[in-house]
Amino acid sequence: MMWHMIATTARKYQSFSARCILVIFGLIYCVVSPSRAMATDTPAEWAKSHIQELVQFYQGLHRAPELSFQEKRTAEKMAAELRAIGAIVTTDVGGHGVVGVLKNGPGVSLLMRADMDALPVSEQTQLPYASQVKVQDEQGAEVGVMHACGHDIHMTSLVGVARYLATHKDQWSGTAIFVFQPAEERGAGARAMLTDPWFARLGTPDYALALHVDSSLATGKVGFRAGFTLANVDSVDVTLKGRGGHGAYPHMTVDPIVQAAYLIVDLQSIVSREIRPTNPAVITVGSIHGGSKHNVIGDECHLQITVRSYSDEVRKHLLEAIRRKANAVAQSCRAPAPVIQVSEGTPALENDVQLVERVTPVFRHVLGPENVVPSEPSMGGEDFSEFGRAGIPIFMFRLGAVDPERLARYKQLGVDPPSLHSALFYPDPVETLQTGVTAMTAAALDLLQPSK
Repeated sequence: MMWHMIATTARKYQSFSARCILVIFGLIYCVVSPSRAMATDTPAEWAKSHIQELVQFYQGLHRAPELSFQEKRTAEKMAAELRAIGAIVTTDVGGHGVVGVLKNGPGVSLLMRADMDALPVSEQTQLPYASQVKVQDEQGAEVGVMHACGHDIHMTSLVGVARYLATHKDQWSGTAIFVFQPAEERGAGARAMLTDPWFARLGTPDYALALHVDSSLATGKVGFRAGFTLANVDSVDVTLKGRGGHGAYPHMTVDPIVQAAYLIVDLQSIVSREIRPTNPAVITVGSIHGGSKHNVIGDECHLQITVRSYSDEVRKHLLEAIRRKANAVAQSCRAPAPVIQVSEGTPALENDVQLVERVTPVFRHVLGPENVVPSEPSMGGEDFSEFGRAGIPIFMFRLGAVDPERLARYKQLGVDPPSLHSALFYPDPVETLQTGVTAMTAAALDLLQPSK
């Protein structure tokens, strides 16, 4: 492309010497900057021709997962990739976070994010590159570790985008910011990076993009949704207090397990009777621990509750109602006040409507209209939402991760495909990565269009 432009320009000059000088300059330019001058393949063509190296990179990440807050080796690998493409790299941002900035003239700034952490899940996929990693968790117990949520696909896709943009600088202008984020599974990594002093010096990017694998969507497809797409997520711990004693003399005790039974039932009325039916909300008691023996009434009972919502108003109402009902149960049983703790909260993810409307046609163009489908809203959570709360227009799209034939086989058997966080979940990497790199790169090129 660049050589054609040089030759066309040279023909306009009458002087032979002027033509020679221009041609020599062009040859030097092409030798010194081959990537800028010669790289003319499209994102889809590039992804297809580089898929084997991308798959190998993905498999290496899948074999070596690290838990939240422990992503040291993964971060080092991401930093090395960013340095290799010529980005300005900053490490240890909000923990093990890595940021690479690739400047290419004037224009907008685009942040693209991938999460790095894995889950305490022992892999059961039987893949040849399955994780065999075992570590001690925060409680000292040995746990298996697995990329059961597709973060290895996310990282590999963003590495592919970074490599493409670095070798095709004639196709875009502006600033590309590559963010590799820790601790997404704990809902803490994005907030930690955004509150890091380094991020404040970066300024507010014009846009932010991310992708997330979807275990129920076929490879080759992407899903989109404007507005709320993922939920507020809060974890609530309630410790109900009592007065222990012999199970044969309950009148001499204050039974915390009875309190727990009342509370579990009473919590169900919050969503059904206090929240408008058109407002999504979930309160689930996922764990209850109390007592030690058949004939012993213990001193306390511990409940672990997950709370999901979309709007800030509903979120506030749910948390206040849980506190109100827990205290009311304690008072009705003549028990001490319960201990209530709210932790690991992430805000709802709200995709920017204008950004979705701009990027979705790009997906249709590069993937085909039949492969770009609306996504259903989910009560799952994702702390990419924090970037939106920081004032950046965001768009997270869904990436199909399971081969259509495999999905058809699950349907034939009458079973659902393994979900994210399952020990049996695995993406089909070739098709997934080709689509992820193609879609994200095409979106980046559209948002980073060179100035006219």
